[in-house]
Amino acid sequence: MNQPTPNNPIILFDGVCNLCNSSVQFIIRNDPKHHFRFASLQSNLGQSILKQFNLPTNELSSFILLDKGKISVKSTGALKVVKQLSGAWPLLYILIIVPSFIRDAVYEFVGRNRYKWFGKKEICWLPSPEIRALFLTEN
Repeated sequence: MNQPTPNNPIILFDGVCNLCNSSVQFIIRNDPKHHFRFASLQSNLGQSILKQFNLPTNELSSFILLDKGKISVKSTGALKVVKQLSGAWPLLYILIIVPSFIRDAVYEFVGRNRYKWFGKKEICWLPSPEIRALFLTEN
């Protein structure tokens, strides 16, 4: 099993959502130092983290960042991720000044419609062998 380390933030994502999978692939492409680790919300590890932080285990529409023992969800989690990417993407972190209830309303609107707009896979996306080491998996 690939174990998380205190130095690697973990991103939990909906493993069957095309938008979520594309977002993970985008993060990987823009994270040249491979800082982030990933696990699907549906995985045993994802479910364990949700339980550990008293988050609902049946709510799979949220983006969750676990970094240094703290959870950030929805738009706040996403903005904290882009802040650490290469290129100009960290400039988007300025959106953190928008009140979270506004940011999260937009986030939740997209989340409610993500399957309709972007589709859904029958099974979780499997990474290529080159990037599989970034994913935390069960044996």
